[in-house]
Amino acid sequence: MLTLYGSNNTRSFRALWALEEAGLEYDYQQVRLGRPGKNGARSEPYTQLNFQGKVPTLVDNDLVVTESAAILNYIATLVPNKKLIPLDDIKLRAHYDQLCFFVLSELEQPLWTSAKHSFALPKELRLADIDKTTQWEFNRAVGALDSLIRDKEYSVNEHFTMVDILIAHTLRWANNNNFEVPENLQNFCERMYQHPACQRALKAQQIDK
Repeated sequence: MLTLYGSNNTRSFRALWALEEAGLEYDYQQVRLGRPGKNGARSEPYTQLNFQGKVPTLVDNDLVVTESAAILNYIATLVPNKKLIPLDDIKLRAHYDQLCFFVLSELEQPLWTSAKHSFALPKELRLADIDKTTQWEFNRAVGALDSLIRDKEYSVNEHFTMVDILIAHTLRWANNNNFEVPENLQNFCERMYQHPACQRALKAQQIDK
């Protein structure tokens, strides 16, 4: 059975959602971020899986995957019949990969920078006036995203893929932290979050809280 280690209000939700979309059996283990004790992200058993003490971490027998997008893509390949990742069309796969890398390097980067300077970094390393920079960076990135997916129902092809999870989760992250998201992308995000698998993942996250 697949085991997912995660924590609420983190990128772990992407992996939970992906597992529900895939319809795979899994065990979800809550990890306490920054803690050294039982179920702590800094405990020796957990850091043997994830040296950085971060989440999410997916374990499949002797395989350990620790980056959220890589976890999503691995899950997708386990259920090729669901077409959650392009496997046969090299051009479509290039478009899919482009969007994945764009989300990680451009769209979420200002959000994570803002978060780091709010609570994640040691206080002496935080910059108090970082918000103006991160807002400007996010506005540029969200404009680029708009040009990449336009008003399509799904971001790649004519059906749902794992990159829709990456995009929707990042837009929800932005919304929750007062970054401005254009209306059409707001609508895209809300449509993705109405997926039954997403709703099941939200419930699973709360049950295991």
